[in-house]
Amino acid sequence: MADLQDLKEITGETTEAVEVAVEDRKPVVDELGRTYATGKRKDAVARVWIKPGTGTITVNGRDQEVYFARPTLRLVVGQPFDVTERVGQYDVVCTVKGGGLSGQAGAVKHGISKALQLAEPELRGVLKAAGFLTRDARVVERKKFGRAKARRSFQFSKR
Repeated sequence: MADLQDLKEITGETTEAVEVAVEDRKPVVDELGRTYATGKRKDAVARVWIKPGTGTITVNGRDQEVYFARPTLRLVVGQPFDVTERVGQYDVVCTVKGGGLSGQAGAVKHGISKALQLAEPELRGVLKAAGFLTRDARVVERKKFGRAKARRSFQFSKR
């Protein structure tokens, strides 16, 4: 099978049916004009609502500059807008729980990416290529018994 024509011969369907399925996605917007998504990273979970606006980002009732004091964390949160060239076009309101600030910033980024993809389905390819729609499954390894930490042994004493 080299292309869609071969698929047509196998299934007996036309190629238009396959192409329409990709473009069939519709924006998911509630009655207030918002799009909702949940983002996760490490132990942090972010509930994100986006709506067309001026580009303000509010995290747990505080401005982004106050909540994420480090510039690198603010850069992480803004990455989905930079990649899709939508800077300043959406207002973001999110609540985030669990984890540390780095995990929370990653969770907000994941939530914004998912919400953007739901608001504008044609952005899915760009966000997926950048790797923003994939949930980063890396979490802290648990501590094992007989060990000081997850992998570190207790200090060896010869005498």
